Amino acid sequence: MKLRTDQSLIAKWINHNTRVLDLGCGDGTLLANLQKKQNVTGYGIEIDEENIIKCLKSGVNVIQTDLDAGLSQFDNNTFDYVIMTQTLQAIYYPEKLLTEMTRVGHEAIVTFPNMAHWKCRLQMALGGHMPKSKTLPYEWYDTPNIHLCSLDDFENLCAEKNIEILERTTIDHAHQISLGMTILPNLLGEIAIYRFRSNA
Repeated sequence: MKLRTDQSLIAKWINHNTRVLDLGCGDGTLLANLQKKQNVTGYGIEIDEENIIKCLKSGVNVIQTDLDAGLSQFDNNTFDYVIMTQTLQAIYYPEKLLTEMTRVGHEAIVTFPNMAHWKCRLQMALGGHMPKSKTLPYEWYDTPNIHLCSLDDFENLCAEKNIEILERTTIDHAHQISLGMTILPNLLGEIAIYRFRSNA
């Protein structure tokens, strides 16, 4: 399966021959690709049964569990990288999970939709309603997204939790990067991608 652009960017941050934990791994596309092309080992964590079957069919080791339960089954520094793509906003206690990610992994990587993107701001200011877009396609009443945030919100949480941000990039709904997103990431970036680690 082909990687999305955000997954391709993440793959560039992962060294060969490392151990990876992919939280909310979906159908296992990212981890399967990393296993094949970069010789990583590791596990995916997924709750959806259909996705678990897809993972197993593609040779991905997967554990069925709810991320809100935490990562207590893993020891400190078990993995080189802990990845979570497009899942942070659907977690009940994202601050606890970020801390757990930095506990079980030397580095962590997350992606999430940026609530401060100009289209979201415009829809709220002029339309008076919760924003809908290709990265946020749900109505307010049926969304799995319970903790939407901006880049600034995420960076402030990292500072509070003593998490060091190593790298940040943003992309648009088509998973492309532009100069504008580099200059004004919180305004123009629709999807945020962060690489970080514990600073403790």
